[in-house]
Amino acid sequence: MDTRTREFVASGFTVAIFLAVQLGALALVGPFKTAGYQTVKDPSNPTNSLVYIGVILVFTAGMLLVIKLGVEWILRAIIILTSGMLSLYVFTVVIPAVVTVTVDGSPVNVLAWAAAALVSVALLLYPEWYVIDSAGVVMGAGSAGLFGISFGLLPAILLLAVLAVYDAISVYGTEHMLTLASGVMDLKIPVILVIPLSLSYSFLEDAVEATSEGAVNEDEVAASADEQAVDGGEDVETDEAGSGAHDRDAFFIGLGDAVMPTVMVASAAFFSPAEPLLSGIALNLPALTAMVGTLVGLVVLLWMVMKGRAHAGLPLLNGGAIGGYLVGALASGIPLLKALGL
Repeated sequence: MDTRTREFVASGFTVAIFLAVQLGALALVGPFKTAGYQTVKDPSNPTNSLVYIGVILVFTAGMLLVIKLGVEWILRAIIILTSGMLSLYVFTVVIPAVVTVTVDGSPVNVLAWAAAALVSVALLLYPEWYVIDSAGVVMGAGSAGLFGISFGLLPAILLLAVLAVYDAISVYGTEHMLTLASGVMDLKIPVILVIPLSLSYSFLEDAVEATSEGAVNEDEVAASADEQAVDGGEDVETDEAGSGAHDRDAFFIGLGDAVMPTVMVASAAFFSPAEPLLSGIALNLPALTAMVGTLVGLVVLLWMVMKGRAHAGLPLLNGGAIGGYLVGALASGIPLLKALGL
């Protein structure tokens, strides 16, 4: 299989991962609401978005400080621990409580806790690309589902719009995320999705290979501050290595790039008054078109990346999600102001 064909196959795999995160988030919307996981008292309050953006800026500064001080192990420990916590949210509503123990008078789902612990242990001991990607899908779906039921339509639109602008500035303007990206790539944690171009690829052996091999060039890797919803993980943009673009061994795309537009999908499914399209899953026309818009943005992003350089993902991905949502809302007969949450 030639390199160009392998790139297209890898791009298809990337689309499949995004779709898995989206469908997973939609499947979790109802169970999360039933379990009382909504994180704010008033989901329609737009200041929720501003608070979250403030948290992003503070956490980004903290991560840069950790990297500058050379104590990256602290960051790795935090992300691995948080990965387990996010997975626990998901597994608690997905795995039936057939084995329980009582702690302080409340039943504890033993299998859910064991599965969440397994995620953290696997990331700690064997962070191969398929372990990272599997954990990323679980975390991404959980994060997007949690924030989807906690951010009403207007807060979700504001959040995605501001992060798209910030992403573009941080990648094309200040470039301050380049330092952060080069710092987190060595940590082998699920803040990135690793898309191999061959089955023989090993992320453990080749997480940060020499730039002559065209894999990861720390001067060209771009990272954005669209934290993955709950855990505050950092988003690392898809990378190319200049003239060696077609010699690289893997694509790298930030988990936040999958999570943030999916927040719009989950919010549309939960808060839009449009009629559901299917039973058993939170899916209506605005949510469906938000999914389509995200995937269209992803295809355009991958096409741009294959031309030979890193790009900010959220302008295309978030823009596609918002635009797709609005098209679906209007097609459902929802007035524009109501669709905007006003």
